[in-house]
Amino acid sequence: MRGCIEPQIFAVRGSRCHPSTLARKIPRLSSAPVTLRRIFRLWLPLAGSWLMMGAEMPLFTIFVARMALPELNLAAWGSLVFPLSMVIEGPVIMLLAASTALATDSHNYKKLHRYMVGMSGVLTALHLLLAFTPLYDWAALQVLGVPHEVLEPGRIGLQIMTPWTAAIAWRRLNQGVLIRFGQSRVVVVGTIIRLITLVGALSWGYFQNTHTGVFVGAVAVALGVTAEALFIHWATRPLIRERLPQEPKDPTPLNFPEFLWFYLPLAVTPLMTLFIQPAGAAGMSRMPNTLASLAAWPAVHGIIFLVRGSGFAFNEVVVALAGQPDGLHQLRIFARRLAGVTVGILALIALTPLGHLWFKSISGLSTPLATLSAQAIMIAILMPGYQVYQSLFQGLLVHHRNTRPISEAVALYVFLSLGGLWLGSQYATCSGILWALGTFVFAGISQTFWLGWRVRNISMS
Repeated sequence: MRGCIEPQIFAVRGSRCHPSTLARKIPRLSSAPVTLRRIFRLWLPLAGSWLMMGAEMPLFTIFVARMALPELNLAAWGSLVFPLSMVIEGPVIMLLAASTALATDSHNYKKLHRYMVGMSGVLTALHLLLAFTPLYDWAALQVLGVPHEVLEPGRIGLQIMTPWTAAIAWRRLNQGVLIRFGQSRVVVVGTIIRLITLVGALSWGYFQNTHTGVFVGAVAVALGVTAEALFIHWATRPLIRERLPQEPKDPTPLNFPEFLWFYLPLAVTPLMTLFIQPAGAAGMSRMPNTLASLAAWPAVHGIIFLVRGSGFAFNEVVVALAGQPDGLHQLRIFARRLAGVTVGILALIALTPLGHLWFKSISGLSTPLATLSAQAIMIAILMPGYQVYQSLFQGLLVHHRNTRPISEAVALYVFLSLGGLWLGSQYATCSGILWALGTFVFAGISQTFWLGWRVRNISMS
């Protein structure tokens, strides 16, 4: 569910919680009049990158669903391995924003690198503690309440995912340098390398047929993100040697208290959202049809994220163009059209035989799981549409130099999601995945309306 967080990384440009000089350090696009064609050309490569990232979960499902005990292994991944790994990773997500804004010279980059290593070490130690000690049993059974049969597969997968957080931190720090120097295409190449590595490892495990699906999947995901981090590191070296100024550009070079003051507000928002991942698993584990819901979740989440990715990509476009001539008018037109197209795509999957074809024939789920997944997609039809408008409103809030409403909206989303999941654990009579998705959709629509209301208040003041 990383796609729900990353679009907010550019909010740092307009945040009130950092020195105003930081905003001036980030390169701006030209001030030529904004047209739909210009928006499309800026949006398309970003959407392509999100599309490739979104392909990871469907590819995982396609392979694991065709291996032994698919329902058990998919449930272990969807309820334990992936959500717990994401929560542990949470504090390093905003290193991309920090690097983009603060890596102004070699001195600052080295400081950021040290801070990254420190965070990675602490979080990796936390991952080891959770994956290799009795703390795992307590978290899985008492907190999340998952079925006993997924306990051991989940433990193995979480242990294999130990390098995940450090690789993500290392990658995102260096991606910030690439973006700062206009090398966004290199970031896309890194994503391609990650997918190639993932598919290669999944294919090897599938044809070997000697390991469980969650083992093979965890190895593939960990290898993929590590390969991407290594490539990004290699690609960034020339920039750091040749283009980053060796002498500090600021009179007061970056220090730890300044970094902490700058970074903590950024890290809180994604961390709050990421806690919804294990909360969703915990909720579904306490609702009817538990194992099937947890097993269907990776496939359902994967296709939703794949379609929503184009909306996530729109956030950066709004941040870049909102203040330029005719920008607001054209961005609203583009948002309306993009929302309509993406909702239409998901509706086509949900309301026609394409849904069952995707989950049964392509994803390889059993007939009962494919039917449940197709039903779940019907509930999520509006998700891509409101994601586009969330990106529009967030970008406009950044333009008005006020990012506090973004945190308010995320807090509202978390509150409504947790409340809805608790109600489901007490009163739900339908499958857990259906109730959980309904809760997330209601919370997401509420989040969108809050953002729109706050944008309107600011623009009218």
